Amino acid sequence: MSASTGSRPSPVSALTSTPVIYRSTITHTRRGPLKNRFTNTSYLWVVDLDELPDHGVLGRFEARDHLGVPDRTIRQNLEAFLAAEGIVVTGGRILMAANARAFGYNFNPISVFWCHDATGALAATVVEVHNTYGDRHAYLVHPDAAGRALVSKAMYVSPFHGTDGHYELTVPAPTDRLQITVRLVTADRTVFDAVLLGQAVTSTTRRTIFRAAPAAILGAVRIRIQGIRLWARRLPVQPRPTHHQEGVR
Repeated sequence: MSASTGSRPSPVSALTSTPVIYRSTITHTRRGPLKNRFTNTSYLWVVDLDELPDHGVLGRFEARDHLGVPDRTIRQNLEAFLAAEGIVVTGGRILMAANARAFGYNFNPISVFWCHDATGALAATVVEVHNTYGDRHAYLVHPDAAGRALVSKAMYVSPFHGTDGHYELTVPAPTDRLQITVRLVTADRTVFDAVLLGQAVTSTTRRTIFRAAPAAILGAVRIRIQGIRLWARRLPVQPRPTHHQEGVR
């Protein structure tokens, strides 16, 4: 299902208190065949799956927005996903970086789960990718001490990329800073980079929660605007396959 680089586990997260909201800068760089780059600011949550915040219409976390089935909790679904791979995290802490569902809407281009076992060691990292067509795929990786991992691409994401190539990921455990980077590499060249760099907001006040609430909506709109611009510049659209592999719903 996945491949990874490195055999040393990433360090245990230094994040002792959750939830945390990160003010983030997101940069997308397309290197070919048509060059394009854009940057925007947003907000992203890191939450403990055992202590999910609920701010009603301004932000909550629901199982239907992530891997698995909606009648279980996010944690139950993730534990089942990991158990199928022989990984047990019962009693361990699981942190998730994701957008909250707000104003009745949620979209996460990428969600990251740092899964610790009962001893507190990082047992695995799960990187869940969503596309704008409603597909999702969960990649199980074992990052090295710097949070780096490699995994073969398994799902159609952008209409301008196929499903060939691999991702070079950087997903170190969150602290007061958050880093999530994805590089898509195909046989001939690196074609795309997405970088999220976040700084923890000092307190999760109602004002901060209100500012973070539109993140999913704005992110989805921005992605579509960029897609229209690239299409208008005649970047070729790749055919979308039907996904049947495990992890796609």
